[in-house]
Formats: sequence, structure tokens, C-alpha cells
Amino acid sequence: MSLFKNRTVVGVICILLSLLICFGVTPLFNKSVSQKTEIVRVVKEIKAGEEITKEMVQTAEVGGFGLPENVLRQSESVVGKYATADLSVGDYILNTKLSDTPAAENTYLYNLDGTKQAMSVTIKSFANGLSGKLQSGDIVSVIAPDYKKQGSTVIPAELKYVEVIAVTAGSGYDANTGAQTETEAGDEKELPSTVTLLVSPEQSKALAELESDGKLHLSLVYRGTPANSAKFIEAQDKVVAALYPTEQPGSAEPKSQGSEENTASEATAKSGVQ
Repeated sequence: MSLFKNRTVVGVICILLSLLICFGVTPLFNKSVSQKTEIVRVVKEIKAGEEITKEMVQTAEVGGFGLPENVLRQSESVVGKYATADLSVGDYILNTKLSDTPAAENTYLYNLDGTKQAMSVTIKSFANGLSGKLQSGDIVSVIAPDYKKQGSTVIPAELKYVEVIAVTAGSGYDANTGAQTETEAGDEKELPSTVTLLVSPEQSKALAELESDGKLHLSLVYRGTPANSAKFIEAQDKVVAALYPTEQPGSAEPKSQGSEENTASEATAKSGVQ
């Protein structure tokens, strides 16, 4: 008899629990699942390092159950930021995938103000690029063997002092940032393949010619404080201005190579940089 009563009690408890689940827990669960919330969703593919514009995203209403806590819900908190990873169409945007500033290896590209340009030249051999020792901020001279097919090796006057802004490995990662510079084997660093220089339009033309010839070497002139580096760049800018004056109607014929060198020497001497 006592066993029967125990079974009855257990049965009643099970029935009560079932009723509680059906009429208490389940409605609450369904309510939380059906609750809607707005999130920011990608509508146009975004590459890592790319600045996010309003055309790339939109807000969408979705079920709030199971959403990560750090999912972004307002487009204003996304537009103008930079993606730290590739984002595909339909992806939710998490705050961990955004940055207020560009990726470290691309920062220098966002500092261009229109007066100068970033231009890369190929390092044909290990020695041509100072054996992989170049760093951002270095001042280098561009040496041209067999300059303009004349049989002489010279440093073109417009390329005597040029600032390095990046050194890039063959994988596309900047070797001077210290990131992603190892091979797949993990035991050997990648060698630089290109050097990106900060140049004026006139300097970029001279570099393009040397790159086309496939003959150029880089020699380190100065590595140090930005203030001292600026002195070299200022001297170089004066030389370029002297070599390529603003054209005026009825101006004289272009200067010969000898007169260009004299003008460059005078401009350099006046700047106080040897």
C-alpha cells in the first residue's frame, strides 16, 4: 500500500512538472525566440583593411535569441570604421572585427595628402635593397647603373634623398611591421620584394624609368629622428623644384643634363645638407 502511495506521489509530481513546463517555461522560451531586434548586416563584400561606408551595410530585424552580445545594432557605430577581417554579404558585424584606424601595414597610405605619392619599386636581388635591412622612415638614395643607356652609374639629382614608407614581402605583407613575415614552414623569414617610396610626381616618373630598365639600387643615407629626416626631404624638394620649375609661356628650352646637375648641386648646398 505504501509503495502504491509513493508511486502516486511521484506521478502527481511528474504531472505538475509537465504542466509547469508546458504553461510556464515553454511560453517564456517561445517569447524570447520570437523577440525581434535590429542588427547591422553586410550587404556588400568588405575586405580586411577597407573603410566601411553606408552602402556596404544595412540594419535588419532578426530574432534576438542566440545573438552574440557584441553584435553591432546601429549603422552609425559601423560606418567610418575599418574591417579587421574579410566580411561577406549577410554577415553580422561584431565589434571585434572593426578598428578605428587602418591596419598597421596600410596606415601610411591614409596619410597621403595629394602633394606626394606612394610608389613601389622592385628589389631585383637581396643586395639591391640593403639586404632586407630597410625600415619605414629611412632616407635612401636611388642609384642608377648605366643611367639612360649612357654607360655611367649615377644617383639622379631628383632621387638623392627619398623616404622609405614601406618594405613589402612577396606575400604582400609589410616586412617592416614585424607581422606575417614568416614562411609557411615558420622557420624562415620572408625576404623583401618591393620598397615603397614617398615621392613627388616628377620623382615618380624618374623611378618608373629605372623600374622599366630593371636597374636600380638603394643605399641608406640616414636613419634617425623624423626631424632630421625632414631636413633631407626638404633639401630634396628644393632640388626637384629647381630641376622642374613651373612652366611659363615662352620659357627657355629644357635644361641639359650638365646644367641640371649644377642646379641640383646649388640647391643642395643652399639647403645645408651634404
